[in-house]
Amino acid sequence: MGWQNPPMPWQELERRLSGRAEPDDRDELVGDGGDSPAWSRKRTAYIPAADARPIDGGAPPVRYAELHAHSSFSFLDGASSPEEMVEEAVRLGLSALTLTDHDGFYGIVRFSEAAETLGLPTVIGAELSLDVPMPTTQSERMVAARVGKPDPTGHHLLVLARDPTGYASLARAISTAQQRGGVKGRPVYDGDELAELANGHWLVLTGCRKGPVRAALASGLDPARRALADLIDRFGRDNVVVD
Repeated sequence: MGWQNPPMPWQELERRLSGRAEPDDRDELVGDGGDSPAWSRKRTAYIPAADARPIDGGAPPVRYAELHAHSSFSFLDGASSPEEMVEEAVRLGLSALTLTDHDGFYGIVRFSEAAETLGLPTVIGAELSLDVPMPTTQSERMVAARVGKPDPTGHHLLVLARDPTGYASLARAISTAQQRGGVKGRPVYDGDELAELANGHWLVLTGCRKGPVRAALASGLDPARRALADLIDRFGRDNVVVD
């Protein structure tokens, strides 16, 4: 850091400047928490929380798998780390958990490590941001590169990978859209291209209020039916689920 100061991780510097107490043993084992070499040379192995176990007693839980969940990697939307999500899913007795962060697979390494350690079945997916308006001025581009926007305009397409081939093609779709957009948080997807990349290896859910079907439903049943028919035409009847 210069000025003859001893080497100090950024996490430790931030802790001291914030006036927080020394971390406990678990925090020390976890390290600085970064996946990037800019923050640490190697992230330590996942260590479950002390209470990461199913709730005791009672009848077996109802079989339920959450298929639409965002981690803290979906800025201004998700709040919990992938590990915390897995631990809570195990504690509640969920059958499986799907991680569907916005336009990326940022948390899946942490998610998969925790799920494998705790024996939780998982599915990998992403929520694709469609029709996001591009910044038109230099000032807007500079702001877009620094900060996120809560509840941005546009529509969402919720995609789950059925298999490794689907995972690879979804990763390709996201990378292509991010490169095409050229601005942080402004991917540009092409509907026909997505249908071609899916090729039966994706499961498409109608998703949240910004999904095409739910958004069209605000204008009536007929627009919603047309939006659903468009999804079926693109991805196939066996690959679209209304949720």
